[in-house]
Amino acid sequence: MLKTTFVALTLTLLPGIALAEGCSHAKTTAMSCADGTMPDAETGTCVPVTTS
Repeated sequence: MLKTTFVALTLTLLPGIALAEGCSHAKTTAMSCADGTMPDAETGTCVPVTTS
């Protein structure tokens, strides 16, 4: 009986815990670069801005 209660409680709480953990794949942070540089999406670094 105790084992059945424990399993039922666990199965009831697990979805809530999973939702509280959240989903991190959609979170993005804005990259800031120094003056005269801009973020490069391919390398993930700041590259100098060239003007022609």
